[in-house]
Amino acid sequence: MLRKLLKKLQSTILGGALIIGAASVISRIIGLIRDHFLATEFGPGIVLKAYYAAFKVPDFIFNIVVLGALSAAFIPTFLAVWNKREKKEAWQITNTVLNILLLGVIVLIVFGYIFAPQIVDWTVMRGGTDYEKVLTTEFMRVMLFGVFFFTISNVFAGLLNSFKRFFAYSLGPIFYNLGIIAGILWFVDIWGAIGLAYGVVFGAAMHFLVQLPAVIRAGWRWKPEINYHNPYVIKIFKLMAPRSIALGVTQINIIVITAIASGLGEEAIPVWNWADNLQHFPINVFGVSLALSAFPVFSTAYARKDKQKFLECFSVSFRRIMFFIIPISIAILLLRAQIVRLVLGSFNSGMFDWQATIMTAQTLGFFSISMFAQAAIPLLARTFFAQQDTKTPVYISIFSMVLNAVFAFILSGYMGVYGLALAFSISALINMLLLLSYLRIKFGYLDDKRIINSVWKIIAASLVMGLVIHGIKYFVAPVVDMQTTLGIFVQTSIAIVAGGLVYLLIAFKFKFDEIDLVIDWLRKAFGNIINGGDKNGENKC
Repeated sequence: MLRKLLKKLQSTILGGALIIGAASVISRIIGLIRDHFLATEFGPGIVLKAYYAAFKVPDFIFNIVVLGALSAAFIPTFLAVWNKREKKEAWQITNTVLNILLLGVIVLIVFGYIFAPQIVDWTVMRGGTDYEKVLTTEFMRVMLFGVFFFTISNVFAGLLNSFKRFFAYSLGPIFYNLGIIAGILWFVDIWGAIGLAYGVVFGAAMHFLVQLPAVIRAGWRWKPEINYHNPYVIKIFKLMAPRSIALGVTQINIIVITAIASGLGEEAIPVWNWADNLQHFPINVFGVSLALSAFPVFSTAYARKDKQKFLECFSVSFRRIMFFIIPISIAILLLRAQIVRLVLGSFNSGMFDWQATIMTAQTLGFFSISMFAQAAIPLLARTFFAQQDTKTPVYISIFSMVLNAVFAFILSGYMGVYGLALAFSISALINMLLLLSYLRIKFGYLDDKRIINSVWKIIAASLVMGLVIHGIKYFVAPVVDMQTTLGIFVQTSIAIVAGGLVYLLIAFKFKFDEIDLVIDWLRKAFGNIINGGDKNGENKC
């Protein structure tokens, strides 16, 4: 029964977005629980400084080798071959790409393991002490093995996305975070602090294993084949090169930021990561999930030369993202201290003290300035990827990241970790505006009038909502005990509910198009469950 229901829900882009969004919510909630355990068990000290810094090099390898192939090249090419009913060749391409990626990753893992001390010293811990560098090296050497599992699981994710099997695909991040939590709660007791790194590898293995049955059911079988001469394989690696360069620049930028943060005290790197994880909760739920689920529609519309469908899908998806993310970013800005305290710590709960709360909340506040831009970037980038144009997003990403590094170096000297967050927000805003401008130049028309009118109305309604939240926050504070977790929870909940209701009432009263879009989106998605799916669902956004 459950399998049948999921099949119906996955039959359209709307249902796919709901599945990805729901799973993203669950994954992010588990991720916040993970961060809570890390904050209360270790606090913003040396262990977490080394732990978070150690992530950067494995992330660098994974992003430049794997994500470049999948997000920009593999999925469109696989779909093009599959839709020609050349299934045997599609599986050959899959195995060839997987095997080449694994060989490359294994070489880089070995290199990283051998030269870990030098890499740590020259990059993420330039401002750290000798002990911090040694601890970071130990963490990094273990975490590198997780890249092997992530390489396989993300090829699987590309296949599952291509087949619109969003449920199996969405389980990966959930099990990854559960694996890390297992490391915090159990592995640390067995092996000490290094158990945190073992938890990361365990989570990566879970990310791979949970998707394996669905990929096998789809027809994939591993074979030790590498066909370098296949024109589609050549095309994939040509397409992935610019995207890999862009991701490489992004990762280098993150490493630069981490290196700068390593000289700002023990707290800077953990605080940066906690605030970044908090802001990515809504960004992933409303930005990334919609971009991922819209990508097949973009690709199909472009392949069929259906410009109208392409632009319609972009307009609808962009306005949906703004409808959710703008009010959320304002609510986070106004309630940042309460959110940080509720999620990462409570009174008398371990190592996460009030100073850590203030630093994380202020960093989150600077991130919130650009949340709408960060949520829109995945969608904008995929409009180019669907056209097999990987160069334009690359150039824009490189330019934005260089600006980020420059601003971070300058602002951190005056503002510490807050300057790093402000620099990140400035570069994200520039990135979004440049992508939007180039897309506008390319197509000449992006449903501009409707998008601009919608965004202004959403901003106005969000500001009214913000005034309500701000007033309610100070009205409730004297009534509850703000020295307890319960008191903060009551204050925050009432403010969010009151502000959210005001925002929705304004949207209904003034008949925002986005209200109809969201209602229609939900109605159609759930209607597919009842009516047995939509035969034309692959063309709907």
